[in-house]
Amino acid sequence: MSTSVEPLDILVFGAHADDAEIGMAGTIAKHTAAGMRVGLCDLTQAELSSNGTVELRLQEADAAARVLGVAMRINLGLPDRGLFGTPEQIAAVTELIRTYAPKMVFAPHWEDRHPDHVACSKLVQEAVFNAKLRRYMPDKPAVSLPELYFYYINDWTTPDVLVDVTDHYALKQQALGCYRSQFIKAEGDDAAPTPLNQGYIERVQARDALLGQARLIPYAEGFTVKTPYLVHLFGASRS
Repeated sequence: MSTSVEPLDILVFGAHADDAEIGMAGTIAKHTAAGMRVGLCDLTQAELSSNGTVELRLQEADAAARVLGVAMRINLGLPDRGLFGTPEQIAAVTELIRTYAPKMVFAPHWEDRHPDHVACSKLVQEAVFNAKLRRYMPDKPAVSLPELYFYYINDWTTPDVLVDVTDHYALKQQALGCYRSQFIKAEGDDAAPTPLNQGYIERVQARDALLGQARLIPYAEGFTVKTPYLVHLFGASRS
């Protein structure tokens, strides 16, 4: 992987294609519209998903990436249901962070009903820590990230941060709509009912509307952090 690529403002990790869209597609669209370089990394090809195929899922992911206007999308091809945080897996994620040197990294929240989302969260946290160690993988410059945020997929808690995504919510819906194999129950003997094709998108929209209600806006996406906010003056933006 070349080290001469243009750095990213934001790098979003998910265990599977559609994780990032479920949690923060509105935020992604809002930041790309503002001219920021956003990249997406799917750790696995979701080869164990009950519906669709690896090839179709990759096509759907590419289509969603185009909708959101991201600068890059990459799939690391790690094993689905096999994100065990091995040294090799941590190294692969660390290498990506060092290659693109993002200003901010986003990962799934560490509490979620899907074990792969939890494992992805832990793996990214390990890689973010390793990325700043200059004697780890010394062939690539160390990267110290000032910001690590966590987004919600299935479950959510009280967020630390809300992003108003009202003006970009139609793009979130369009991006989610790219994943027809996951969110639309197909006809035929091979189609399996899953939580995703039983009104899941409607529940995501309801969650985002509920989060927005906290600040009296139509739609918001929520995020948590593990480090305290630092402000110079109350009323000023986070430094």
